[in-house]
Amino acid sequence: MLIALTAATGLNAQQQNPHLTTDGGAPVGDNQNSQTAGEHGPVLLQDAHLVEKLQRFDRERIPERVVHARGTGAFGYFESSGDISDLTKAQVFTPGIRTKVFVRFSTVMGYRGSPEQARDPRGFAVKFYTREGNWDMVGINWPIFFIRDAIKFPDFVHANKPSAVTGVQDPNLAFDFFANSPEATNMLTHLYTDEGMPDSYRHMDGWAVHAFKFVSANGQVHYVKFHWKSLQGIHGLRPQEIAASIGKDWNLNTDDLYSAIRAGNDPKWDLYVQVLNPSDLDKFNYDALDDTKTWEGVPERKIGRLVLDQVPDNYFETTEESAFAPSRLVPGIEPSEDRMLQGRLFAYADTQMYRLGANYQQIPVNRPLAMVDNEDQDGAMNIGSRQGETNYEPSTLHEVPEDAANKSVNTALSGSTQQRAIRKPQNFAQAGDYYRALSAQDKSDLITALSGDLGRVQNSHNKYTMLAYFYKADHDYGTRLARAIHADPAQMQAIAATLQD
Repeated sequence: MLIALTAATGLNAQQQNPHLTTDGGAPVGDNQNSQTAGEHGPVLLQDAHLVEKLQRFDRERIPERVVHARGTGAFGYFESSGDISDLTKAQVFTPGIRTKVFVRFSTVMGYRGSPEQARDPRGFAVKFYTREGNWDMVGINWPIFFIRDAIKFPDFVHANKPSAVTGVQDPNLAFDFFANSPEATNMLTHLYTDEGMPDSYRHMDGWAVHAFKFVSANGQVHYVKFHWKSLQGIHGLRPQEIAASIGKDWNLNTDDLYSAIRAGNDPKWDLYVQVLNPSDLDKFNYDALDDTKTWEGVPERKIGRLVLDQVPDNYFETTEESAFAPSRLVPGIEPSEDRMLQGRLFAYADTQMYRLGANYQQIPVNRPLAMVDNEDQDGAMNIGSRQGETNYEPSTLHEVPEDAANKSVNTALSGSTQQRAIRKPQNFAQAGDYYRALSAQDKSDLITALSGDLGRVQNSHNKYTMLAYFYKADHDYGTRLARAIHADPAQMQAIAATLQD
């Protein structure tokens, strides 16, 4: 049948498609015409290539990421510099060691294919394929976040995603949430500056946001924060430049990144770390493990360099199927007690398992270069290499020598469980410090950008509550915002007087 039908076209099957095969590897032949029952008959179900082609097309899409759906990935390497064995036993930081990485940049709230010039944090996720397994550093382009407790994360996302009724993002919903979340004042102030709208993924810094722990070979623990510093400099779009930029190229960040790499202008970032002794955590007038705060006055120490030098060959198999989770750690790096981080340890790995299946870490972009040896088995699309009958632990039939050096050293915890707010919230001070450090132009652009959204808020209580937060951070800041949206400064000041620092 196939020979007769293709012969009728006057073309030999191999001449038409010398390279094309079915998923089973058989030559396709005619990829332009379906098999039919005669010249005018219906299409035949026996056309296995047609059926397979349509079936595969119907199943091309997987669940989109709820957040960070709009992403761009690149391969590269991290080269460690300096000896920090006094802080951590993680081998990725052995001086001179080069570690392959995959980096995924992203916006947060936009759907896949949405404009990259969104007033949104930028994801900055790095997968290190280390000798000891994969380490994921999952961060953004700011050192802080909107909320300090993961129990609020679904609500934060729902309020900032498109409306459940209209399907359009609505500042009335976003600021309704923020008016009841004063800890977001610092992040909002950062977000609405020019740096909050990077003109390129190359022109922004990255942070892991949360505190983590370094554990040395002798079990000594330090708290650390990670910071990627762009060697290309920092540059963002001013409010009046955004619309023109979207009209010109709403894939601006992706096109810029890939063009730079293809031209041999490989983007680079230096990795710095801040370090605190556990005994120093309580020396601040805010909670040092609160992710809405930066560690003021704590010096940074350079520990390596990131270089991106390869554009992926396939978007779906890399950028879309890549899976990051802050719980993916290696010996010598552990999570802190940061409440937001603790929730992310579960949620990120769980959402990737939902999107990609239980065996998502066997997908090439997620697969460790280090040997994987565990007793997990089966599940959809399992292509692992577990062998033998001992699919359980403990076992004397399949013993593995214990490597004491790689055993985790978990920091001892004490006390009873609780469910209450942190003792030192200090919701406004750092936002004020940041505002006062801005240049005159940056302050003006911040007021322009923020008032554009805040001025659209219809609920008077929410509008004046937000103004009070910004006024509490800095009187000039709040007053200029009030004038920009034609609000009553006296009403704003009256609410601010009732707020605690």
